[in-house]
Amino acid sequence: MATVTMTGTVTVNAAFLQEIKDVNQDLWRLLSNARRMSHEPAMIYAAPRRFFGLIEQLRDQLALHFALEEAYGYFDDPVEVAPRLCEQAERLRAEHRDLYLSAVALTEFAEQLLLASNNGRLILESARQFRAFDDRFQQHERAENQLILEEYDNDIGVGD
Repeated sequence: MATVTMTGTVTVNAAFLQEIKDVNQDLWRLLSNARRMSHEPAMIYAAPRRFFGLIEQLRDQLALHFALEEAYGYFDDPVEVAPRLCEQAERLRAEHRDLYLSAVALTEFAEQLLLASNNGRLILESARQFRAFDDRFQQHERAENQLILEEYDNDIGVGD
């Protein structure tokens, strides 16, 4: 197994990161419900407060999810780790901030649904913005899952 001693780097605790993902059923339920509504804008039209509530709760769940991942799933200054995994871990951890800020902006935009009198353009734009956010988040989650698998492989030496 080829590992390099590095300082000032980030890596993952694959077991904790996977556990955090597995137990956050509230986040996955909120995402599923918001996806369903965003693909059927008539559902948003019929219940704009519900859609806004989902987005607002999603923002809060993401804050918790990312905080847990950063506290227990990622750690700084590992003693020995493959440089490629450190680079991936650093990039993915840095994405948390951008994704959270996107969720905040999405919440602020969706709040307009409560103030507007069922503006169709606003509903369509809210749905589009959620789908764009969701695509980015899903891509991030796939990359983290891949990193978890690579870290497991690295730990047990499967890739040698």
